[in-house]
Amino acid sequence: QVQLVESGGGSVQPGGSLTLSCAASGFTFSRHAMSWVRQGAGKGLEWVSDIASDGTTTYYAEFAEGRFNISRDNAGNTVYLLMDFLKPSDTAVYYCAQRPGPFAEKVGDFVSWGQGTQVTVSS
Repeated sequence: QVQLVESGGGSVQPGGSLTLSCAASGFTFSRHAMSWVRQGAGKGLEWVSDIASDGTTTYYAEFAEGRFNISRDNAGNTVYLLMDFLKPSDTAVYYCAQRPGPFAEKVGDFVSWGQGTQVTVSS
């Protein structure tokens, strides 16, 4: 049974930083690209970032470029999202998602989702 468990969310002031983690189990983590997707209150899902199965390729949404960094630890079955210079517009529930294959993408489908972790950026 696939499980994706996010952690690390919380409340932070504008300009602050957070690192999200997603612990994966129930599948061969090193064979799948992983993604972060977010959803603000009353808004649709918004793709944030992707990382290939071997970590060599990463993609970011335009709003995340230069501020967010995705990484993974295949030995520990964990994917991370470091978020710097946070803005109030970054307030959302952040979800970790499993891609069907090894390649990072900017579009496409997900095969599994976590339960999400809330990030709130407010002064």
